Parts: sequence; C-alpha cells; structure tokens
Amino acid sequence: MATEAGPNEVPGWWLGEFGEWLRGRSGATRKAYLGDVAAFCEWAGRARCTGPGDVDRIQLRRYLAYLSTRGYARASVARKAAALRAYFGWCRRRGLLPDDPSRRLGAPAPGGRLPAVLSAAELEVLLEGRGGGPRARSGGVRHQRAGARSASRGRSDARARRSAAYTLRDDAVLELLYAAGLRVSELCGLDRRGVDLRARTVTVVGKGDKERQVPVHARCAEALGRWLEEGRPAVAGPDTPPEAVFLNRRALRLGPRDVRRILDRRSPVPTHPHALRHSMATHLLDGGADLRVVQELLGHASLRTTQIYTHVSRERLVEVYSRAHPRA
Repeated sequence: MATEAGPNEVPGWWLGEFGEWLRGRSGATRKAYLGDVAAFCEWAGRARCTGPGDVDRIQLRRYLAYLSTRGYARASVARKAAALRAYFGWCRRRGLLPDDPSRRLGAPAPGGRLPAVLSAAELEVLLEGRGGGPRARSGGVRHQRAGARSASRGRSDARARRSAAYTLRDDAVLELLYAAGLRVSELCGLDRRGVDLRARTVTVVGKGDKERQVPVHARCAEALGRWLEEGRPAVAGPDTPPEAVFLNRRALRLGPRDVRRILDRRSPVPTHPHALRHSMATHLLDGGADLRVVQELLGHASLRTTQIYTHVSRERLVEVYSRAHPRA
C-alpha cells in the first residue's frame, strides 16, 4: 500500500507505512522514532544502501558507534537503537526482509545519571512561596491615582482579577505535578471530566494512550477546586476548549512550555516539570511505599523503569549514613 510521503520519508525505505504502524505509540514516540530511522536511512544512503534489504548487523553497529563518536548521549543512542529495532522488526514482519539484522542489537545503557530530586525546603518555596510571580505583581493595581478615569480603573481591576486567577492556576499545576507525579503531557491533556474533587482523584491518559486514575491529597484537591471554580471562569474565552482543565494566557489549553514558565517563575532553583515527578516517586519510596504501588501511580509499563527511584533513595541513604554515623 502506497502512502503519501511525509517530512521524514526517504525513497525506498517505506517510512510512510512504518509511520502508519507507529500510530499505536504516543505522538512523541512516533515522531522521535521516525526522525531516528530517517537519520539512519540518510547515513546508510551515503554508504550506497538503497533500502532496508542492503543493511546488515555490522552496518547497524557501525552507525551506533558513529553516533557515539559524534558526542550523542548514551540515552540518545539507546533510543535510536530502539527505533532501529522497531523499524527492522516491522520490515521483517511486513515481508520486506527475510531476517531482522537488528535482532539483539546492543546499545550503550543510559548512564548512571540519577533523576533530579527537589529537597523539602525547595518544594516548600515552590509550592508555598510566591516569589516574583503573578500574586506579587497583582497588588500594584490597587494603588491607582485618584484622578484616573473609571475606564482605566476597570481595565486595571480586570488585569488584577486575571493575575489572581493565573496564580490559582499556577498553584494547582504545581500541586498536581507533585501530588500525582504526572508527566507534563498528562497534566496538559487533563480534561475536566477526569477530575473528581470529591473522591480526590484525577484520571489521565499516559503513554500508549493508557488511562490511569491517580489519587491526590486534600491540599491538591483544594487548589484544583479553587482554580476550577474561581480562576478558570475568569480567564476562559470564546475559543477556550470546554474540557481543558488548565488554560494559558491565550485562554487555550496549557502547553508544556507554559508549564516550564510557571516553574521558572516559582522555583528557587533551576528545575523542570519532570523533577516534580521524580521527587514524588522518591519521597514515596523514602516513606516506605511499595515499589509496585509507585509503579502503578506513575503509569510505568515495566517495574524496571520504576526501580531507578530505589537508586535515588539508596544514594540518599548512603549520604545520610555518612553524615550521621559517628565512625563513617
């Protein structure tokens, strides 16, 4: 079946059909895998390979070595190897190849870099402090000159209401990222029907379009409720998606960059949205939570993915031991 060539299409490599097969994966995975395979096809083309049938295991290993010499991180090389295994496995099943040259293709394991975890003090500032954010700025609108026109006062009052509404949004976003350990894509994609304030749960769609329900604590539910009842109506507009929980300053669904800006305004240290997910998982394990419970909360398909957080906890255990033990 012929398919329309997309931006990653390379003649003779069937990337259009491979992209259709990838539609069962998340959008981010599909985009990354297509880009990774297209990059390999171009590299292989310079070695006079005109299609997947010209590729053998040695060439695949040379390509991974080439990526390493070009300075790619081990995690990036490992992902590209996974993309190639998916592609050549698909080619074999599709009947384009008699054998799969990528079978048992090794790649450098991602490095020992542990997830960044925020300390209790940093979380306190992030979740409770306001820094230079919207709430700090909103107070200035009260000090209007006595002779200002009523229309100007009205505009200032409207700006103050919107600023206060966005502060409620920021509170709810940060509380939810930490309370539920959501991926930023899950938070941005959260719909109103997925929020149950009475039961204190949120239902999100994760990787592979898998739906899961995650509990949240009372303070998070309160922050969500205030945003939905007081903040969201103050900033919603005619083009606002009716189901979207979180909105940006254009009254559209909140995006990952918007979330990053919220963190940049509020965090006392440089960080990123995923750090709150790391922190939630690590703090649960430090508090005695079962690893499989944390796996379910995070939506990990494999327990091996969750186990990295036990490494973080072990590092902290060694640090505390070394600092506190009299003979350490």
